[in-house]
Amino acid sequence: MAADSECAGPDTKAAECSGTAPGRDAQLASGKLGVLLRWFFSAVWLVYLIQPVTKLFDPRHLHSALYQAGAVALIVAFCVLYVFLIGTWEQDRARGRIGLVVLAGLAVAVSLVYGPDWTSIFIYVSSAAGFIIGDRRRALLAVAAITAGYVVLSEIVHTPSGDLWAELLPVALIGLAMIGFKMQMVLNHQLRQARGAVAKLAANEERLRLARDMHDLTGQSLSLITLKSELAVKRLSRLPASPEADAVAAELGDIGRVSRQTLHDIREAVSGYRRPTLAIELITARTSLEAAGIQLDDDPALMTRSGTFDADAEAVLAWCLREAATNVIRHSGARHCHIRLTERRHELSLEITDDGRGVAAATGRDAGGGGAGPPAAAGSGLHNMSERLSAVGGRFSAGPDGRDGPGFRLVATVPIAPAGPAGRTAPAPAVAAADASVRS
Repeated sequence: MAADSECAGPDTKAAECSGTAPGRDAQLASGKLGVLLRWFFSAVWLVYLIQPVTKLFDPRHLHSALYQAGAVALIVAFCVLYVFLIGTWEQDRARGRIGLVVLAGLAVAVSLVYGPDWTSIFIYVSSAAGFIIGDRRRALLAVAAITAGYVVLSEIVHTPSGDLWAELLPVALIGLAMIGFKMQMVLNHQLRQARGAVAKLAANEERLRLARDMHDLTGQSLSLITLKSELAVKRLSRLPASPEADAVAAELGDIGRVSRQTLHDIREAVSGYRRPTLAIELITARTSLEAAGIQLDDDPALMTRSGTFDADAEAVLAWCLREAATNVIRHSGARHCHIRLTERRHELSLEITDDGRGVAAATGRDAGGGGAGPPAAAGSGLHNMSERLSAVGGRFSAGPDGRDGPGFRLVATVPIAPAGPAGRTAPAPAVAAADASVRS
Protein backbone atom coordinates (compact mmCIF):
# COMPACT_ATOMS: atom_id res chain seq x y z
CA MET A 1 0.00 0.00 0.00
CA ALA A 2 2.78 2.39 0.86
CA ALA A 3 5.35 0.79 -1.35
CA ASP A 4 7.12 3.99 -2.25
CA SER A 5 6.37 6.12 0.77
CA GLU A 6 9.68 5.59 2.53
CA CYS A 7 12.09 5.87 -0.37
CA ALA A 8 12.98 9.44 0.31
CA GLY A 9 13.12 9.31 4.10
CA PRO A 10 15.75 6.63 4.77
CA ASP A 11 17.76 7.56 1.69
CA THR A 12 18.00 11.13 2.85
CA LYS A 13 19.12 10.02 6.31
CA ALA A 14 21.66 7.64 4.84
CA ALA A 15 23.07 10.38 2.63
CA GLU A 16 23.45 12.62 5.62
CA CYS A 17 25.14 9.82 7.63
CA SER A 18 27.57 8.97 4.86
CA GLY A 19 28.44 12.58 4.15
CA THR A 20 27.33 12.35 0.53
CA ALA A 21 24.48 14.87 0.67
CA PRO A 22 25.17 17.79 -1.68
CA GLY A 23 24.58 20.51 0.91
CA ARG A 24 22.38 21.75 3.72
CA ASP A 25 19.85 23.44 1.43
CA ALA A 26 19.62 20.34 -0.73
CA GLN A 27 19.23 18.16 2.33
CA LEU A 28 16.38 20.30 3.66
CA ALA A 29 14.67 20.33 0.29
CA SER A 30 15.07 16.58 -0.06
CA GLY A 31 13.77 16.07 3.48
CA LYS A 32 10.64 18.13 2.83
CA LEU A 33 10.04 16.31 -0.45
CA GLY A 34 10.52 12.98 1.30
CA VAL A 35 7.93 13.89 3.93
CA LEU A 36 5.43 14.94 1.26
CA LEU A 37 5.99 11.75 -0.73
CA ARG A 38 5.68 9.66 2.41
CA TRP A 39 2.30 11.12 3.33
CA PHE A 40 1.08 11.03 -0.27
CA PHE A 41 1.91 7.39 -0.89
CA SER A 42 0.52 6.46 2.49
CA ALA A 43 -2.85 8.09 1.78
CA VAL A 44 -3.35 7.49 -1.95
CA TRP A 45 -4.31 3.83 -1.51
CA LEU A 46 -7.20 4.71 0.75
CA VAL A 47 -9.09 5.84 -2.34
CA TYR A 48 -10.40 2.25 -2.65
CA LEU A 49 -12.52 2.79 0.46
CA ILE A 50 -14.72 5.18 -1.52
CA GLN A 51 -16.75 2.30 -2.92
CA PRO A 52 -18.11 0.95 0.41
CA VAL A 53 -18.63 4.53 1.60
CA THR A 54 -20.82 5.36 -1.39
CA LYS A 55 -23.00 2.34 -0.62
CA LEU A 56 -23.92 3.98 2.69
CA PHE A 57 -25.69 6.73 0.73
CA ASP A 58 -27.23 4.49 -1.95
CA PRO A 59 -30.93 5.44 -2.23
CA ARG A 60 -31.77 1.77 -2.72
CA HIS A 61 -30.53 1.03 0.81
CA LEU A 62 -32.08 3.44 3.24
CA HIS A 63 -29.99 4.12 6.34
CA SER A 64 -30.51 6.53 9.17
CA ALA A 65 -28.37 9.64 9.47
CA LEU A 66 -26.88 8.29 12.71
CA TYR A 67 -25.92 5.05 10.98
CA GLN A 68 -24.22 6.94 8.15
CA ALA A 69 -22.49 9.41 10.48
CA GLY A 70 -21.13 6.57 12.64
CA ALA A 71 -19.71 4.78 9.62
CA VAL A 72 -18.08 7.95 8.27
CA ALA A 73 -16.59 8.74 11.69
CA LEU A 74 -15.10 5.25 12.03
CA ILE A 75 -13.66 5.34 8.51
CA VAL A 76 -12.18 8.80 8.99
CA ALA A 77 -10.57 7.69 12.26
CA PHE A 78 -9.25 4.57 10.54
CA CYS A 79 -7.79 6.52 7.61
CA VAL A 80 -6.16 9.18 9.79
CA LEU A 81 -4.60 6.56 12.06
CA TYR A 82 -3.41 4.48 9.11
CA VAL A 83 -1.71 7.41 7.39
CA PHE A 84 -0.19 8.56 10.67
CA LEU A 85 1.24 5.12 11.48
CA ILE A 86 2.70 4.57 8.02
CA GLY A 87 4.14 8.08 7.91
CA THR A 88 5.78 8.01 11.36
CA TRP A 89 6.56 4.33 11.93
CA GLU A 90 10.30 4.84 12.56
CA GLN A 91 9.91 7.58 15.19
CA ASP A 92 8.44 5.43 17.95
CA ARG A 93 8.16 1.67 17.48
CA ALA A 94 6.15 1.13 20.68
CA ARG A 95 3.63 3.77 19.64
CA GLY A 96 3.40 2.09 16.24
CA ARG A 97 2.54 -1.28 17.76
CA ILE A 98 -0.13 0.26 19.99
CA GLY A 99 -1.55 2.14 17.02
CA LEU A 100 -1.63 -1.09 15.02
CA VAL A 101 -3.76 -2.73 17.70
CA VAL A 102 -6.17 0.24 17.63
CA LEU A 103 -6.24 0.07 13.84
CA ALA A 104 -7.19 -3.62 13.93
CA GLY A 105 -9.87 -2.84 16.53
CA LEU A 106 -11.40 -0.19 14.28
CA ALA A 107 -11.40 -2.65 11.36
CA VAL A 108 -13.18 -5.28 13.47
CA ALA A 109 -15.75 -2.73 14.69
CA VAL A 110 -16.50 -1.46 11.18
CA SER A 111 -16.86 -4.98 9.79
CA LEU A 112 -19.12 -6.20 12.60
CA VAL A 113 -21.37 -3.14 12.59
CA TYR A 114 -21.60 -2.40 8.88
CA GLY A 115 -21.39 -5.85 7.35
CA PRO A 116 -19.48 -7.73 4.64
CA ASP A 117 -18.96 -4.69 2.42
CA TRP A 118 -16.28 -3.50 4.85
CA THR A 119 -14.19 -6.64 5.41
CA SER A 120 -11.77 -5.48 2.67
CA ILE A 121 -10.49 -2.95 5.19
CA PHE A 122 -8.31 -5.73 6.61
CA ILE A 123 -6.05 -5.31 3.57
CA TYR A 124 -4.88 -2.03 5.08
CA VAL A 125 -4.43 -3.58 8.51
CA SER A 126 -2.25 -6.32 7.02
CA SER A 127 -0.26 -3.76 5.06
CA ALA A 128 0.34 -1.65 8.17
CA ALA A 129 1.39 -4.71 10.21
CA GLY A 130 3.94 -5.80 7.62
CA PHE A 131 5.35 -2.28 7.44
CA ILE A 132 5.36 -1.22 11.09
CA ILE A 133 6.58 -4.35 12.91
CA GLY A 134 10.36 -4.38 12.69
CA ASP A 135 11.11 -8.01 13.51
CA ARG A 136 10.50 -10.21 10.47
CA ARG A 137 9.24 -13.22 12.42
CA ARG A 138 6.82 -11.14 14.46
CA ALA A 139 5.65 -9.38 11.32
CA LEU A 140 4.92 -12.73 9.64
CA LEU A 141 2.99 -13.90 12.70
CA ALA A 142 1.03 -10.63 12.77
CA VAL A 143 0.10 -10.90 9.08
CA ALA A 144 -0.92 -14.53 9.59
CA ALA A 145 -3.05 -13.58 12.62
CA ILE A 146 -4.71 -10.74 10.70
CA THR A 147 -5.42 -13.06 7.77
CA ALA A 148 -6.97 -15.64 10.10
CA GLY A 149 -8.97 -12.92 11.82
CA TYR A 150 -10.25 -11.75 8.44
CA VAL A 151 -11.46 -15.26 7.59
CA VAL A 152 -13.21 -15.67 10.95
CA LEU A 153 -14.83 -12.24 10.76
CA SER A 154 -15.96 -12.85 7.17
CA GLU A 155 -17.76 -15.99 8.31
CA ILE A 156 -19.38 -14.08 11.18
CA VAL A 157 -20.74 -11.32 8.93
CA HIS A 158 -21.58 -13.81 6.13
CA THR A 159 -19.30 -12.46 3.44
CA PRO A 160 -20.07 -14.13 0.09
CA SER A 161 -17.54 -16.87 -0.69
CA GLY A 162 -16.55 -15.17 -3.93
CA ASP A 163 -15.70 -11.92 -2.14
CA LEU A 164 -13.95 -13.81 0.67
CA TRP A 165 -11.55 -15.58 -1.68
CA ALA A 166 -11.07 -12.46 -3.80
CA GLU A 167 -10.00 -10.48 -0.70
CA LEU A 168 -8.13 -13.26 1.11
CA LEU A 169 -5.13 -13.19 -1.22
CA PRO A 170 -4.64 -9.40 -0.99
CA VAL A 171 -4.93 -9.53 2.81
CA ALA A 172 -2.16 -12.14 3.02
CA LEU A 173 0.05 -11.19 0.10
CA ILE A 174 0.08 -7.43 0.57
CA GLY A 175 1.16 -7.91 4.17
CA LEU A 176 3.97 -10.20 3.02
CA ALA A 177 4.92 -7.76 0.27
CA MET A 178 5.20 -4.94 2.80
CA ILE A 179 7.50 -7.10 4.94
CA GLY A 180 9.74 -7.63 1.94
CA PHE A 181 9.64 -3.96 1.01
CA LYS A 182 10.51 -2.98 4.58
CA MET A 183 13.47 -5.37 4.56
CA GLN A 184 14.66 -3.88 1.28
CA MET A 185 14.47 -0.39 2.76
CA VAL A 186 16.48 -1.43 5.81
CA LEU A 187 19.09 -3.15 3.67
CA ASN A 188 19.40 -0.12 1.40
CA HIS A 189 19.85 2.10 4.43
CA GLN A 190 22.50 -0.20 5.86
CA LEU A 191 24.23 -0.32 2.48
CA ARG A 192 24.42 3.45 2.36
CA GLN A 193 25.84 3.51 5.88
CA ALA A 194 28.40 0.88 4.89
CA ARG A 195 29.39 2.93 1.86
CA GLY A 196 29.81 5.95 4.09
CA ALA A 197 32.00 3.92 6.45
CA VAL A 198 34.11 2.67 3.54
CA ALA A 199 34.49 6.22 2.26
CA LYS A 200 35.63 7.38 5.69
CA LEU A 201 38.09 4.50 5.89
CA ALA A 202 39.46 5.36 2.46
CA ALA A 203 39.78 9.03 3.39
CA ASN A 204 41.51 8.09 6.65
CA GLU A 205 43.93 5.80 4.81
CA GLU A 206 44.74 8.58 2.35
CA ARG A 207 45.38 10.98 5.22
CA LEU A 208 47.70 8.48 6.84
CA ARG A 209 49.56 7.99 3.57
CA LEU A 210 49.89 11.73 3.08
CA ALA A 211 51.09 12.13 6.67
CA ARG A 212 53.75 9.48 6.20
CA ASP A 213 54.88 10.97 2.89
CA MET A 214 55.07 14.49 4.28
CA HIS A 215 57.10 13.33 7.25
CA ASP A 216 59.41 11.03 5.26
CA LEU A 217 60.05 13.44 2.38
CA THR A 218 60.65 16.61 4.36
CA GLY A 219 61.54 15.56 7.89
CA GLN A 220 64.91 14.05 7.11
CA SER A 221 65.94 16.88 4.78
CA LEU A 222 65.00 19.58 7.28
CA SER A 223 66.77 17.75 10.08
CA LEU A 224 69.88 17.54 7.92
CA ILE A 225 69.70 21.27 7.15
CA THR A 226 69.45 22.01 10.86
CA LEU A 227 72.41 19.77 11.68
CA LYS A 228 74.57 21.19 8.90
CA SER A 229 73.85 24.77 9.96
CA GLU A 230 74.80 23.97 13.56
CA LEU A 231 78.06 22.30 12.40
CA ALA A 232 78.86 25.28 10.19
CA VAL A 233 78.38 27.65 13.14
CA LYS A 234 80.71 25.55 15.27
CA ARG A 235 83.40 25.44 12.59
CA LEU A 236 83.02 29.13 11.96
CA SER A 237 83.60 29.84 15.65
CA ARG A 238 87.12 28.37 15.34
CA LEU A 239 88.10 30.94 12.73
CA PRO A 240 89.55 34.35 13.64
CA ALA A 241 86.86 36.74 14.86
CA SER A 242 85.69 39.37 12.39
CA PRO A 243 82.48 41.28 11.63
CA GLU A 244 82.00 39.19 8.48
CA ALA A 245 82.32 35.92 10.41
CA ASP A 246 79.81 37.12 12.98
CA ALA A 247 77.35 38.03 10.22
CA VAL A 248 77.73 34.61 8.59
CA ALA A 249 77.23 32.89 11.96
CA ALA A 250 74.05 34.90 12.50
CA GLU A 251 72.73 33.92 9.06
CA LEU A 252 73.50 30.25 9.73
CA GLY A 253 71.69 30.49 13.07
CA ASP A 254 68.64 31.90 11.26
CA ILE A 255 68.75 28.99 8.82
CA GLY A 256 68.77 26.52 11.72
CA ARG A 257 65.87 28.23 13.46
CA VAL A 258 63.78 28.38 10.28
CA SER A 259 64.39 24.71 9.49
CA ARG A 260 63.50 23.65 13.05
CA GLN A 261 60.32 25.73 12.97
CA THR A 262 59.38 24.36 9.56
CA LEU A 263 59.89 20.80 10.81
CA HIS A 264 57.74 21.59 13.85
CA ASP A 265 54.97 23.04 11.64
CA ILE A 266 55.00 20.00 9.38
CA ARG A 267 54.70 17.68 12.36
CA GLU A 268 51.78 19.71 13.69
CA ALA A 269 50.06 19.54 10.29
CA VAL A 270 50.66 15.79 10.09
CA SER A 271 49.25 15.35 13.59
CA GLY A 272 46.06 17.05 12.43
CA TYR A 273 45.76 14.67 9.49
CA ARG A 274 46.15 11.68 11.78
CA ARG A 275 43.40 12.84 14.12
CA PRO A 276 41.03 9.90 14.74
CA THR A 277 37.25 9.87 14.37
CA LEU A 278 34.57 7.88 16.18
CA ALA A 279 33.51 6.07 13.00
CA ILE A 280 37.02 4.89 12.17
CA GLU A 281 37.84 3.88 15.74
CA LEU A 282 34.54 2.01 16.09
CA ILE A 283 35.26 -0.04 12.97
CA THR A 284 38.77 -0.78 14.23
CA ALA A 285 37.50 -1.68 17.71
CA ARG A 286 34.79 -3.92 16.27
CA THR A 287 37.34 -5.86 14.21
CA SER A 288 39.77 -6.19 17.12
CA LEU A 289 37.12 -7.27 19.64
CA GLU A 290 35.66 -9.85 17.27
CA ALA A 291 39.15 -11.24 16.66
CA ALA A 292 39.59 -11.54 20.44
CA GLY A 293 36.28 -13.40 20.81
CA ILE A 294 34.52 -10.50 22.55
CA GLN A 295 30.96 -9.72 21.46
CA LEU A 296 30.43 -6.02 20.81
CA ASP A 297 27.12 -4.22 21.27
CA ASP A 298 27.64 -0.76 19.79
CA ASP A 299 25.40 2.27 19.43
CA PRO A 300 24.51 3.35 15.85
CA ALA A 301 24.95 6.95 17.02
CA LEU A 302 28.70 6.38 16.99
CA MET A 303 28.53 6.27 13.20
CA THR A 304 25.78 8.80 12.58
CA ARG A 305 27.19 11.46 14.94
CA SER A 306 30.77 11.13 13.70
CA GLY A 307 31.83 14.32 11.93
CA THR A 308 28.77 16.32 13.06
CA PHE A 309 30.27 18.08 16.07
CA ASP A 310 33.54 19.75 17.11
CA ALA A 311 36.47 17.84 15.60
CA ASP A 312 38.70 18.28 18.66
CA ALA A 313 36.04 16.84 20.96
CA GLU A 314 35.43 13.93 18.57
CA ALA A 315 39.16 13.22 18.37
CA VAL A 316 39.39 13.00 22.15
CA LEU A 317 36.41 10.63 22.35
CA ALA A 318 37.95 8.55 19.56
CA TRP A 319 41.23 8.29 21.49
CA CYS A 320 39.28 7.21 24.59
CA LEU A 321 37.42 4.60 22.55
CA ARG A 322 40.68 3.26 21.17
CA GLU A 323 42.33 3.06 24.59
CA ALA A 324 39.29 1.49 26.27
CA ALA A 325 38.87 -1.14 23.52
CA THR A 326 42.56 -2.02 23.78
CA ASN A 327 42.28 -2.47 27.54
CA VAL A 328 39.17 -4.63 27.22
CA ILE A 329 41.08 -6.94 24.89
CA ARG A 330 44.32 -7.01 26.86
CA HIS A 331 43.22 -6.98 30.47
CA SER A 332 39.52 -7.55 31.13
CA GLY A 333 38.92 -11.19 30.19
CA ALA A 334 35.44 -10.04 29.16
CA ARG A 335 33.05 -11.83 26.82
CA HIS A 336 30.80 -8.85 26.07
CA CYS A 337 31.48 -5.16 25.55
CA HIS A 338 28.89 -2.39 25.25
CA ILE A 339 29.60 1.04 23.75
CA ARG A 340 27.04 3.85 23.93
CA LEU A 341 27.03 7.50 22.85
CA THR A 342 24.45 9.74 24.53
CA GLU A 343 23.74 13.46 24.31
CA ARG A 344 22.57 15.49 27.30
CA ARG A 345 22.50 19.28 27.69
CA HIS A 346 25.02 20.11 24.95
CA GLU A 347 27.35 17.32 26.06
CA LEU A 348 28.25 13.99 24.50
CA SER A 349 29.11 11.04 26.72
CA LEU A 350 30.93 7.95 25.51
CA GLU A 351 30.27 4.95 27.76
CA ILE A 352 32.21 1.69 27.51
CA THR A 353 31.23 -1.22 29.76
CA ASP A 354 32.33 -4.85 29.88
CA ASP A 355 31.59 -7.98 31.90
CA GLY A 356 35.23 -8.76 32.66
CA ARG A 357 37.14 -9.10 35.90
CA GLY A 358 36.61 -5.44 36.79
CA VAL A 359 38.29 -3.74 39.72
CA ALA A 360 39.52 -6.97 41.31
CA ALA A 361 41.84 -7.64 38.37
CA ALA A 362 43.15 -4.11 38.05
CA THR A 363 46.19 -4.34 40.32
CA GLY A 364 49.46 -3.92 38.48
CA ARG A 365 47.99 -3.02 35.10
CA ASP A 366 49.51 -0.27 33.11
CA ALA A 367 46.18 0.99 31.80
CA GLY A 368 43.67 -0.18 34.33
CA GLY A 369 41.47 -3.16 34.63
CA GLY A 370 38.20 -4.19 33.16
CA GLY A 371 37.39 -1.89 30.26
CA ALA A 372 39.80 0.77 31.35
CA GLY A 373 40.71 0.15 34.95
CA PRO A 374 39.71 1.85 38.13
CA PRO A 375 41.11 5.22 39.04
CA ALA A 376 43.17 3.74 41.85
CA ALA A 377 45.07 1.58 39.41
CA ALA A 378 45.09 4.03 36.58
CA GLY A 379 48.23 4.00 34.50
CA SER A 380 49.34 5.96 31.51
CA GLY A 381 46.20 5.01 29.54
CA LEU A 382 43.77 6.63 31.97
CA HIS A 383 46.16 9.50 32.59
CA ASN A 384 46.30 10.26 28.86
CA MET A 385 42.51 10.06 28.62
CA SER A 386 42.13 12.51 31.49
CA GLU A 387 44.63 14.96 29.94
CA ARG A 388 43.00 14.83 26.53
CA LEU A 389 39.54 15.40 28.00
CA SER A 390 40.76 18.28 30.15
CA ALA A 391 42.25 19.95 27.08
CA VAL A 392 38.78 20.23 25.48
CA GLY A 393 36.87 20.96 28.71
CA GLY A 394 35.62 17.41 29.20
CA ARG A 395 35.58 15.06 32.16
CA PHE A 396 36.28 11.43 32.85
CA SER A 397 35.09 8.72 35.24
CA ALA A 398 35.89 5.03 35.60
CA GLY A 399 34.81 2.43 38.09
CA PRO A 400 32.73 -0.69 38.69
CA ASP A 401 29.90 -1.33 36.30
CA GLY A 402 27.35 -1.05 39.11
CA ARG A 403 25.39 -4.13 38.07
CA ASP A 404 25.48 -7.48 39.80
CA GLY A 405 28.65 -9.43 39.11
CA PRO A 406 32.02 -8.27 37.75
CA GLY A 407 32.50 -5.67 35.09
CA PHE A 408 33.80 -2.21 34.49
CA ARG A 409 32.43 1.09 33.22
CA LEU A 410 34.23 4.05 31.68
CA VAL A 411 32.50 7.32 30.80
CA ALA A 412 34.15 10.16 28.84
CA THR A 413 32.14 13.38 28.44
CA VAL A 414 32.94 16.34 26.18
CA PRO A 415 31.10 19.57 25.33
CA ILE A 416 29.82 19.62 21.78
CA ALA A 417 29.66 22.34 19.16
CA PRO A 418 28.72 22.18 15.46
CA ALA A 419 31.55 21.33 13.12
CA GLY A 420 32.97 24.10 10.96
CA PRO A 421 32.25 24.57 7.24
CA ALA A 422 34.88 22.04 6.35
CA GLY A 423 33.74 19.69 9.07
CA ARG A 424 37.07 20.05 10.92
CA THR A 425 38.87 22.61 13.01
CA ALA A 426 42.50 23.12 13.95
CA PRO A 427 43.98 20.25 15.96
CA ALA A 428 43.95 20.56 19.73
CA PRO A 429 47.43 21.11 21.18
CA ALA A 430 47.08 18.12 23.49
CA VAL A 431 46.05 15.86 20.63
CA ALA A 432 48.85 17.04 18.37
CA ALA A 433 51.45 16.76 21.08
CA ALA A 434 50.32 13.28 22.09
CA ASP A 435 50.48 11.83 18.58
CA ALA A 436 54.06 10.66 18.97
CA SER A 437 53.79 8.10 16.19
CA VAL A 438 53.85 10.86 13.59
CA ARG A 439 57.06 12.25 15.01
CA SER A 440 58.96 8.98 14.95
